[in-house]
Amino acid sequence: MIEVKNLTVKYGDKMAVDDISFSVNKNEIFGIIGENGAGKTTITECIEGIRTFNKGTITIKGMDPVKQKKEIQHIIGVQLQETTYPKRIKVKELCELFASFYVDTKDYKELIAEFKLNDQLNQYVEKLSGGQRQRLSIILALLHNPEVVFLDELTTGLDPRSRRDMWDYILHLKEKGVTVVMTTHFMDEAEYLCDRLAIFNKGRLVELDTVPNLIKKLDYKEKISFMVKGDFDESILNNVHVLKVRKRKVEYILYGTKGLSDFIKDVLDKNQTKYFNLKVTQPNIEDVFFEFTDREVNY
Repeated sequence: MIEVKNLTVKYGDKMAVDDISFSVNKNEIFGIIGENGAGKTTITECIEGIRTFNKGTITIKGMDPVKQKKEIQHIIGVQLQETTYPKRIKVKELCELFASFYVDTKDYKELIAEFKLNDQLNQYVEKLSGGQRQRLSIILALLHNPEVVFLDELTTGLDPRSRRDMWDYILHLKEKGVTVVMTTHFMDEAEYLCDRLAIFNKGRLVELDTVPNLIKKLDYKEKISFMVKGDFDESILNNVHVLKVRKRKVEYILYGTKGLSDFIKDVLDKNQTKYFNLKVTQPNIEDVFFEFTDREVNY
């Protein structure tokens, strides 16, 4: 569906995107993750045809998004931020405005019903809740029946229930045959939704694979986290079972070999460590992200 080859973007002397290549398959949810400044937005804007680049090629269904912009606009949908909406406009009016941009569109009322915004049809957009505005942004992106939809940090600022509802809507898009390209800062979201994930760091593509395969690439068999009260002698963690330690203020996250959890519980008790909230879990996409972007985080 999408082919990106040797994409390079420079801003002066700064390398924003450094010779990256990847493809997006038809009818998959493709996730792009990375820290701020990793190049996520630049990459998606290049694919959408709204940003120029220094080197490389991009095609969507074999078409060039810059040279064949008019044709591309009919097969892609882009989620717009609410700041681009006209002020003092109702939901119904905004849908009619966006529908007027295309020759062939769906009946927006069908999408309104599908995304459960019937009761807000005559409401001003600025009065909608965060979750309602995000649903509206998807509706506007789907009005012309696109084959590919780009979603940019869709759930940022939403409460937990609204986030989960939005996840269901994204999965529903895939069920309808739509290809989804999404950026997100939430690792649980990426792990839950995405068929494949591309991890970017400082403009470079560092890993690309399915979620299960990415997790398998970690050398760790067990993960344990706990919080401590008072002084804590970190040297007690030195053991063959402990392969890596991450620290977040009073929280310690340890990765290691099989038997790690038994060792940690034993050594904490023997040293009379005041600890709480001890959890034994499996490595996840957040662990993959930190591992491959090589960053220690201290909150």
